Amino acid sequence: MLFSQIIGQQDKKQRFINSVNEQRIPHAQLLRGAEGIGKLPLAIAYAQYICCEKRTVSDSCGVCPSCMKFAKLAHPDLHFVFPIIKPTGKQSVVCDDFISEFRSMVINNSYFGINEWYAKISDDAKQGLIYSSESEEILRKLSLKTYESEYKIMIIWLPEKMHETCANKLLKILEEPPEKTVFLLVSNEPDQIIGTILSRTQHVHIPRLDETDIVQALLSNNEYEIEQDDAVYAAHIANGSYLNALSVLSETDENKQNFDRFVMIMRLAWQVGNKKDHASLKTLRKWSEDMASSSIGRERQKNFLSYAQRMTRENFIRNVQQPELNYMSTPEAEFSTRFSPFINERNVEDLMSEFSLAERQIEQNVNAKMIFFDLVLKVIMLLKR
Repeated sequence: MLFSQIIGQQDKKQRFINSVNEQRIPHAQLLRGAEGIGKLPLAIAYAQYICCEKRTVSDSCGVCPSCMKFAKLAHPDLHFVFPIIKPTGKQSVVCDDFISEFRSMVINNSYFGINEWYAKISDDAKQGLIYSSESEEILRKLSLKTYESEYKIMIIWLPEKMHETCANKLLKILEEPPEKTVFLLVSNEPDQIIGTILSRTQHVHIPRLDETDIVQALLSNNEYEIEQDDAVYAAHIANGSYLNALSVLSETDENKQNFDRFVMIMRLAWQVGNKKDHASLKTLRKWSEDMASSSIGRERQKNFLSYAQRMTRENFIRNVQQPELNYMSTPEAEFSTRFSPFINERNVEDLMSEFSLAERQIEQNVNAKMIFFDLVLKVIMLLKR
C-alpha cells in the first residue's frame, strides 16, 4: 500500500513520513476517526514506508522485496489483529485463522466497514470480537526476532472490539514494549477502548475527507461509471467518508432497509400519538420484536440506531432551513420534505438521546426486545411535542 494510493489525508501522510525520516517513530500510535476515511490503509502504508528498503522522501518505492511482500500483505514482520466471529462449535479461534480473508478484503478494497467484514467471514448475525486467546498469539509473535525489517509492526484494527483479558495483556506489552516494535491501533470508537491503553498511545486524529478528494476518487474508480454531478452529489452527502460515498452509489440493501425501518417507525409512532391508532401500536410492537430477532443481530441493530440518529439530525437541520448542511440521499430528502417539521427544538435532543441510549444498551447486551419496544413508546411521546 503506497501513500499515493490513499485518498487525501496529505497532512497525516507527511506526519508519518517525517517520523520515519527523522527517526522518531512512536512505539504505539492510535489512528482515530470516523469509519471509511482511510485509517486502515494509512496504517498499512505507514508500515510499508517504515520497512521499505529504498524509500523516497514522499513514498515507499513499491518495487523492493519488502514492498512486493507488502503488496500481498504477507511481509513476515507485519502482523494483524482484527475482530473475528467464532464458528459454532469451535472452542478457540485467532485472527490468523481468518488472515487469508482479511488480506483479500484489504487488497480488493481497503475502504470497507465492519459489517462488510463480518458478512465476509460469517453468515451469522453476530458481533465480532478480538478474543482472549489472541493475547497469546500477540505475545508469541512479538517474542520473535525480526525476519527482514528493522522493525516488527503490529496493526490492530478496531481495538475497541478487544476482549478485556486480551486488552489487559496488550496493556502490559505497551508499558514495556519489545525493542524495535511498532503498534498501530486503528479505531472508529476510541471511547470504547480502556483508558489505560488510551493513555499509553500517541493519538493521531484522522479527519474526514474533503469533498473534492472524494469526487476525484469516485471518478477514478473503475467499478463505477458515473457523471461529475453524481460524484459531487455522493461526495456531499457522504459527510467526509469515502465508504459512505460508495454506499450512496451502490444503494446497498442495508441502507435501504435502514431507511425503510426509520420511515416505518416514525409514521406509525406519529399515527399512534396523534390519532390513537391502536393497530399501528400493535404493528410497532411486532416491529420491535422483529428488530430484536437473532437474524438481524446486534451489529445491524446498532447500525440502524446510528442511522436513526443521523436522520434525526438531518431532519432537524432541514427544519431550521439550512439545506447546505444537509447530507441526505434523494429518497431521504423526499421523505424529509413532509417529516422534518416534526423534528424540532422541543424534541430533537431527547430523540437523539433515546436512539443513542438504545445503541449503547445493545452494545452492552441488554435484552433487545425490551430496548426496541421501550424506544418506540418514547418516540411516540416525543413526536407529539
